[in-house]
Amino acid sequence: MILVALIVASCIVGPFASPQEVAPASVPEAAFAPALAPAAIPNVRLTRVFAKTVLKRPVQVVARPDRNDRLYVVEQAGRIIEIDSADPLNAGRVVVDLSKGPVYDKFNEQGLLSLAFHPKFAQNHLTYIWYTAKKAGDKPDRNVLASLTAKEDGTFDASSLTVLLEVTDPAWNHNGGTVLFGADGFLYLSTGDGGAGNDPWGNGQSLKSLLAKVLRIDVDHPADGKPYGIPSDNPFIATPDAAKEIYAYGLRNVWRMSFDRKTGELYAGDVGQNAFEEIDVVVKGGNYGWRPREGLQATDGVPDASEASERFLDPLVQYPRKDGVSVTGGYVSRGSSAPTLDGVYLYADYAYGTMWGVRAVGGKVVTAPRVVGGKRGFLPASFGESNDGDLFVCGTDGGADGTGMILRITAEK
Repeated sequence: MILVALIVASCIVGPFASPQEVAPASVPEAAFAPALAPAAIPNVRLTRVFAKTVLKRPVQVVARPDRNDRLYVVEQAGRIIEIDSADPLNAGRVVVDLSKGPVYDKFNEQGLLSLAFHPKFAQNHLTYIWYTAKKAGDKPDRNVLASLTAKEDGTFDASSLTVLLEVTDPAWNHNGGTVLFGADGFLYLSTGDGGAGNDPWGNGQSLKSLLAKVLRIDVDHPADGKPYGIPSDNPFIATPDAAKEIYAYGLRNVWRMSFDRKTGELYAGDVGQNAFEEIDVVVKGGNYGWRPREGLQATDGVPDASEASERFLDPLVQYPRKDGVSVTGGYVSRGSSAPTLDGVYLYADYAYGTMWGVRAVGGKVVTAPRVVGGKRGFLPASFGESNDGDLFVCGTDGGADGTGMILRITAEK
């Protein structure tokens, strides 16, 4: 963020506008438990919580899997803050500070970008982080996936940091940035295309590059001299010269992705370049079109610009630049506290503060996207989900360096 919007629109507040519904994504239907009937999508209410916790550029809020009363907030500069969510007046505490190293956040899209707890955190105390690191010695600027071990008191041991994967970063922007675990126990990671404009290195369509991808690895079973293994059903494991870590490709800069806890579908918000922002339902082996396409459109100014093609999976939803400039992917609402939002995927625009909801089944829209709310002046950096499925959104109020805050999402009655 972090996103291009921090440079061009750190204080932009635009009109709340509606995105375009596009042709349904070419996603195979899974065995969904009974299909949701199309229903009206309610507006949402955003309520500030944990106002006593001082936050600077919060970019993610994550629930600790073994403690329903603990939320962790990632700050872009490199701190992770623990909040006792059972105490509305809790001021939080810093559980690790990596801002003096190894996290490097000189530019707006650099820093500590994501945190995920291992599904067996209660047993192994492992967490995983994604951050940008500065050139040092023979190592270039790079994006890093690393593990951290938690201590018995709940703080993280900075000295336990172990690098699992490094991806050379040719430019300062487009660092992607979501790390999370699927129900299959594997770690999923979104990477940006390497930066600059028009993907000059052609990473989006290259199966040799780890950039512009969703990656999928097995952190529990290292193999072949690497600190992780490759799941045997990864889609390009048998493709000559392809990076075996790749799960999906053709994604410009996924900023936030999440699994629907009911269906297992992987939703992603892919930040556009000049014309369209998009939401994708990511499937194994899928090619989402960047750089030949931006959303459904041929990308201007590139030699491989392409109209509709069977090679590419269509986005679930796209919205034009007049409605926003930097999408923040969200979550499908499944919390019992907001039953009227059940099955609604919520997402937002970082610069405009607009929040939309869309309901889809099997990768196909069943209730068209509509504006459900937002907070003027608030820049929504990331959504979060509690262990019981309730949703939050974190960000800054009054510009990129404004007041960091967490808002709880509920449905209006």
